[in-house]
Amino acid sequence: MNLYHLRYFVTLAHLEHYTKASKELMITQPSLSHAISSLEEELGVPLFEKDGRNIVLTKSGRMFLEDVEKSLVILDEGIKNLKMTSTGEGRIDLAFLRTLGTDYIPRVIHDFMELHGGKDIEFHFHTGLSADLIRGLKDKKYDIAFCSKLDSEPEIEFIPMARQDLVMIVPLDHPLAARDSVDLIDTIPYPQIVFSQKSGLRPVIEGLFRQIGARPLVAYEVEEDEVVAGLVANGFGIAVCPNMPILSSMALKALQLTSPKWERNFYLAMLKDRYLPPIVHELKEFVIDASKIK
Repeated sequence: MNLYHLRYFVTLAHLEHYTKASKELMITQPSLSHAISSLEEELGVPLFEKDGRNIVLTKSGRMFLEDVEKSLVILDEGIKNLKMTSTGEGRIDLAFLRTLGTDYIPRVIHDFMELHGGKDIEFHFHTGLSADLIRGLKDKKYDIAFCSKLDSEPEIEFIPMARQDLVMIVPLDHPLAARDSVDLIDTIPYPQIVFSQKSGLRPVIEGLFRQIGARPLVAYEVEEDEVVAGLVANGFGIAVCPNMPILSSMALKALQLTSPKWERNFYLAMLKDRYLPPIVHELKEFVIDASKIK
């Protein structure tokens, strides 16, 4: 089906006059008549019928017009987006861990937009666990993800971006709350809230306990950092978690882990050997240049 014929059809449907439509389209009237006849022959139904000196849509023509106009809008929008993409504008699907959404991501995107103030850039934000974000990259739902590094992901490029300390958080009335720091071995007697198997933090924290040759007394398994903190604040247990800004506003105390020491790295993750639209490539380079870890 000829795309030009569809556009001719829409113009003729609105003007209801071959001469006016041909002038609007800047083609000859015979060319327009041929295009409409070809379209009707392909569809197997008449699209127009005479009404005096004018023409009007048939019932089939009215139904077809509605579908064609919807399709052309989608097509034109897609063409527009591709043209924007080729000129360093367009949409960026950015995925990240929730813990990065309170400070790091807003700050980076704000600075990036300040640098590209004259461009038409549309961000779509997505959050989730590291495993979900990596799956989204593989399914090409996201352009870039900020998450923990996962093992056995040969398709993904991980570039370290920022560090975040791990701390032990305890309720304000907990026996450990009198301290400012703690060795991990001293937390073993107390029930703990741990991250679920899907979390990128789970193997990191399990590694800490392996270093001291002990296992935590697991009370609950939770996916999200903020939920872990909320449970601790309400007395459900203690937990090793990232040192997030939100902790300072909650009814808990964050203790420095003196042994074993550990810092959590966040990574910019993306598919290897995938074409990057210019604006996505610019964001990648901007984040790398602005990062504390090279």
